Amino acid sequence: MNYYIIAGEASGDLHGSNLIHALKERDPTANIRCWGGDLMKRAGGELVKHYRDLAFMGFWEVLVNLPTIIKNLRFCEKDLLASKPDVLILIDYPGFNLRIARFAKRHGITVFYYISPQLWAWKSSRVRVIKECVSRMFVILPFEQEFYLKYDYPVDFVGHPLLDAIPENRVTGDRSLFVRRNKLTEKPIIALLPGSRKQEIRTMLRRMLEVTPSFDGYQFVVAGAPSVDPAFYDPITGDIPVTVIFDQTYDLLRYAEAALVTSGTATLEAALLGTPEVVCYRGSSLSFWIARRIVHVPFISLVNLIMEREVVKELIQHQLTSENIIHELDRLLDTATRTLMKQEFDELTLKLGGSGASARTARLMIQYLKDK
Repeated sequence: MNYYIIAGEASGDLHGSNLIHALKERDPTANIRCWGGDLMKRAGGELVKHYRDLAFMGFWEVLVNLPTIIKNLRFCEKDLLASKPDVLILIDYPGFNLRIARFAKRHGITVFYYISPQLWAWKSSRVRVIKECVSRMFVILPFEQEFYLKYDYPVDFVGHPLLDAIPENRVTGDRSLFVRRNKLTEKPIIALLPGSRKQEIRTMLRRMLEVTPSFDGYQFVVAGAPSVDPAFYDPITGDIPVTVIFDQTYDLLRYAEAALVTSGTATLEAALLGTPEVVCYRGSSLSFWIARRIVHVPFISLVNLIMEREVVKELIQHQLTSENIIHELDRLLDTATRTLMKQEFDELTLKLGGSGASARTARLMIQYLKDK
């Protein structure tokens, strides 16, 4: 069968790559054309567009990049009609993907959605679009099934794909080898995960680095985004004693004493690896002003949303100050706080439904296509 997959950011690239592996395992003749990143390409997808050309974050940022977004939409529409896939598989990225879903529906292309947009947080009105245009929805968070049932739209809960990407054994390998390979010192590590988009990296990393003088006994290590040129980090880090490493985020989190993490999938990755964390987010004033009026959830991190209580501290917008970051990092480096947080992370893992999400999703997708 011919598959067309669209992912618009780093996390979608990761989950899309695992889905591609699972589809190819069950459908050896699969031809997969995709929008995504290097991981999806390595998994065997024919890469049409890289997510680094698609990822715009925040309301104001989307507005100023609207001509580029529209150009990408038109290109995608033409490419879909030319490639004639048996199914279009959309991975999160709702601003773009829901528009493409409407287009595909009008032209008779079957649409599957893997990893639901966070409609339970805002724009629940978009459920109508999904009901009209999406043949099957595959959700990865336990409360999403109940959310869609309120709108009389049954979905498949397949479990969270991060449980496939992250080994069950949280601490593996040789820390000394990791240290030598990256030319680090023997000091304990504080990991910095400032995001995957250039605009958020600029904002978040500068703020994170402000606290380094207060932790002389630690070394700060940045998880570089795979789609960003290493030279991009140089003017941000300047003379600050910090190391930027690439393609080793999970190892970095395993060996870190604590982490500062920009909101997003990385907050869940840190938790599943058992790394005590502070969740950080700061966007443009306009984007934040708009978000406060339309987003209706008590937390921004997936960890807290899934647990339905504050497990990790969230420092958002004006709360993201050097003083607050220092205070929260000091707490995380306390043994009692760390022990309690790790226990909460164990409970979180149980709530996510176990490993095998990619395989379950691929099996269901192929079965639904055969039953059409």
